[in-house]
Amino acid sequence: MEHYPWTQHFRRCFDKASAAYQNGDKTPGAGLSTGDLDFLKSIGHTAQELFDFVDDLHRYQEPSFEDALLIASVRRDFFLVVQRGKPSGKIVSRDELPSKTAAVDGIAWLPRIIAKARAKLRGEMSSDTMFGCGGDRSFLKKHNLHPADFLRHVWAAHDDDRKIIDYVKDEKSRGRQG
Repeated sequence: MEHYPWTQHFRRCFDKASAAYQNGDKTPGAGLSTGDLDFLKSIGHTAQELFDFVDDLHRYQEPSFEDALLIASVRRDFFLVVQRGKPSGKIVSRDELPSKTAAVDGIAWLPRIIAKARAKLRGEMSSDTMFGCGGDRSFLKKHNLHPADFLRHVWAAHDDDRKIIDYVKDEKSRGRQG
């Protein structure tokens, strides 16, 4: 894989999937060539994840391409640096995630999004689950967090949930007052 132009290739894949979606083909991998699918695999991304970004953009006007790229970039870095380009081989099912109402320190959704972020980093998301879905976006906006920044923080915290919880609670450090 050529590493330098990977962002341009990701953009082409995003645009192809978006065009297929607009033309009525709303299936993962639509509009993508075998080479595109191989490229996505080489950065630890799946056609399903790309489709989820495109689908939500067309249905809800978010996440933007730029947000999708930033999220994919964190996953790519984790895949290449930590996983050394090797998938874990595990899939985290929706049933394994904490419930949507689960809370920690009075913060609903936080246990779920932490588990989803870890699964996203490791490339273990099931096809029926999306990191950055509408519920995640609502949570992250409420706490003034960008999804890619949250992923980076989860990566840096390793298995220390307390570091993540404190990060979410520390809104003042991210520029929000009161």
